[in-house]
Amino acid sequence: MDIPFLKKSQVKEELTPILPSDIYQSGVLELNDIIAPAALRVSAKGLNLGDKIARTLFVISYPRFLTEEWFSPIINLDKVFDISIFVNPIDTSQALKTLQKKIAEVQSQISIREEKGMVRDPILDTAFQDIESLRDQLQQAQEKIFDVGLYVTLYGDNDDALDKIETEIRSILDAKLIYLKPANYQQEEGFLSVAPIGHDYLEITSKINSTPLSSLFPFVSFDLTSNKGILFGINMQNSSLVLFDRFSLENYNSVIFAKSGSGKSYTTKLEILRSLMFDTDVIVLDPEREYEYLTEAVGGRYFSVSLNSEHHINPFDLSIPREDESPADVLRSNIINLVGLMRIMLGGLSAEEDSIMDNAISETYALKDISADSDFSNKPAPLLADLELVLAGMEGGESLAQRLTKYTQGSWSGFMNRPTNVDINKQFVVFSVRDMEDELKPIAMYIIMHHIWNVVRRNLKKRLLVVDEAWWMMKAEDTASFLFSMVKRGRKYFLGVATITQDVEDFLRSPYGKPIITNSSIQLLLKQSPAAINLLQETFNLTEEEKYLLLESGVGEGIFIAGLKRVAIAVKASYTENQIITSDPSEILAIKKAKLEFNTTNGK
Repeated sequence: MDIPFLKKSQVKEELTPILPSDIYQSGVLELNDIIAPAALRVSAKGLNLGDKIARTLFVISYPRFLTEEWFSPIINLDKVFDISIFVNPIDTSQALKTLQKKIAEVQSQISIREEKGMVRDPILDTAFQDIESLRDQLQQAQEKIFDVGLYVTLYGDNDDALDKIETEIRSILDAKLIYLKPANYQQEEGFLSVAPIGHDYLEITSKINSTPLSSLFPFVSFDLTSNKGILFGINMQNSSLVLFDRFSLENYNSVIFAKSGSGKSYTTKLEILRSLMFDTDVIVLDPEREYEYLTEAVGGRYFSVSLNSEHHINPFDLSIPREDESPADVLRSNIINLVGLMRIMLGGLSAEEDSIMDNAISETYALKDISADSDFSNKPAPLLADLELVLAGMEGGESLAQRLTKYTQGSWSGFMNRPTNVDINKQFVVFSVRDMEDELKPIAMYIIMHHIWNVVRRNLKKRLLVVDEAWWMMKAEDTASFLFSMVKRGRKYFLGVATITQDVEDFLRSPYGKPIITNSSIQLLLKQSPAAINLLQETFNLTEEEKYLLLESGVGEGIFIAGLKRVAIAVKASYTENQIITSDPSEILAIKKAKLEFNTTNGK
């Protein structure tokens, strides 16, 4: 829509504040009514807009060559400013006439210098070659000429703050031989030129052809927007969408580091909710029972794992060999993982005990006619009690059998000494270990992860595994090693692993901490505590600005890193999504109250 504008002589009238009563009486609300400030004061070097000061600058000179993304450092500055770019095409025939005159002038100067026997001037020679080249390109319709005006309006609390911002911007551009000047005594026109009304009142332009102009427009700020994927959040630098598909990267893994209450579980649940709409199976390892309501809302399956739980997982279960695997490989891999589990359960094994345990597990499988050469797809797996019996009959295994007793006969036998009765054949499955004793949580998480891994290997499908509070897995070397193995090998089975933790120090202290990070294509850093920020800065090579961003960011705000690109992100959810995924106790109580009132009203 074309909006009528007043002439320059009438600019002050246009800027005159409009009273609400005038708008009401006129009955028409125009764009100028919306964007006009309530009051302003114009000075030679700026405008006072309430408690803010605005100053407009314009570009007066460009170098001979403009590199790609030369404007990117300005766009990505963490400052408040507005930019306007006015591009007006010039008729090619008129441009050719002008270039013809310029060529004649340059040739004349070169000829005069030659007649006088003066040394050749490289500046004149270069100008002649550039004009000839540009004229050829214009004649062949490879280039066009434009009048380009570039204006920047800065905002600050006082003149000192404005001077500092102006110095920073000018120093960046000066290094690229691009020079700015303030629009002194034209600040009204400058402010209006940058305002979103699409009119150039300054009319200070430079003639630029198509190729260098393309390096300026459109803006080249960092973005992570792709043609497919899910919405992770909003780019805080330019308000673009952070739209990404983890399954299009070199691996499908991610890590999230955040302090408690900064929105890490909220962000994860939002990704899960949106991933489910794109036919992705999601499995969650939930130590704090934060995903129960989400499971109910999407019709998923929720397993609460504890010593008294009705849900059981047998760690001796074997996955069915795939076409590219042999039974011997599957059995060997499971035996190795079981030895690692025994180390965690028994508080460590000596080298001799490790060897005895390895043999005992092989013998336990043999009791059920399961060997490297057999077809074990329809054979029942042994139980932990079978391993105890085998150890009791082996030389040197008596003490190991005695140490296993509490898991097979004591109060801890309920969870792992029974056949598996959990079915995770659902699009969304959650395993909660909140009610498991802290001493047993690493063991339970290891067994659950091992069961998930067997299912993942058995049936190739796009899946996302979320390991919340992963620092529990990093407490023991064997659990950390198993998690790293899944992170590294998951891509082969179309599995992405999302690792989430609030205890940065414990996670990175493990020898598998950094390898998990380097094998994760996506890294999300949310609000951090001062105690952990230096370690994170060193690990992720954060700048000082990024460091303070993480210290001062709000809930759901941080830095999203994918490969070599990183952007400041704000995680946003719709009202409906928020009702499903919120972890805020006040919001949860409000939702429960609304549900109760609804059921009471409807007689339920």
